[in-house]
Amino acid sequence: MRVMALLTLAAALSAGFNMQRRGAAGAPTVGYDLVKVYPHDPQAFTQGLVYLDGYLYEGTGLNGRSTLRKVKLENGEVLQIQKVDSQYFGEGIVVWKDRIVQLTWQAGLGFIYDRASFRRTGTFNYSGEGWGLTHDGTRIIMSDGSSSLRFLNPDTLKETGRLPVKDGATPVANLNELEFVKGAILANIWQTDRLARISPRTGQVMQWIDLRGLLDPRDAAHGVDVLNGIAYDAARDRLFVTGKLWPKLFEIRIKR
Repeated sequence: MRVMALLTLAAALSAGFNMQRRGAAGAPTVGYDLVKVYPHDPQAFTQGLVYLDGYLYEGTGLNGRSTLRKVKLENGEVLQIQKVDSQYFGEGIVVWKDRIVQLTWQAGLGFIYDRASFRRTGTFNYSGEGWGLTHDGTRIIMSDGSSSLRFLNPDTLKETGRLPVKDGATPVANLNELEFVKGAILANIWQTDRLARISPRTGQVMQWIDLRGLLDPRDAAHGVDVLNGIAYDAARDRLFVTGKLWPKLFEIRIKR
């Protein structure tokens, strides 16, 4: 009887494990087509990326090297720059109306800038770590490296709610840089070559985008860091991705 009980228990555990595995891999995976390659500053430790009105806005990290930048897409020229105080490690950014909001990693402090002048106009506080930012037109969406996203009031920058992110039944951790594209949240998953397409209503991963092979191995050999940075040109339906210390920025088209 003990043997039968153990076999029954093992079968139940195995079934549960297999269900969890199926849930973890529940969302389909698609690839990409490469559309165009642009230059990118290989000294930029990209933490946040936004495309708006013909320009890229980029937040970079590392203590003593963190910046906010306005960049010309076509040639990577930095047109405008604001340095972040050296004690802070810059993280994600979002453009909201005439303001740019930037997180820091572990200081619990965010910065607010005038979009035109890059003059710092204020600060705000939050608990835990700051990683990525985007918005859906009504709310700012923030990641903190966990498996949950936060919603912030765009005017007060106070937290209004959280959204657990899962693939099936499995939490998806290390949510990093964010971009809102066609009604869904795209998220870099830190230390991977994948993007998750997330439902802002349910938190479910609807699709994985596999970006392996994007960076040439010859470029990867020169001290680059991980994939990070998503920007969307809504007017022309163009999607851009890059990485930390990458010498190139890529326009891609997600396969169906």
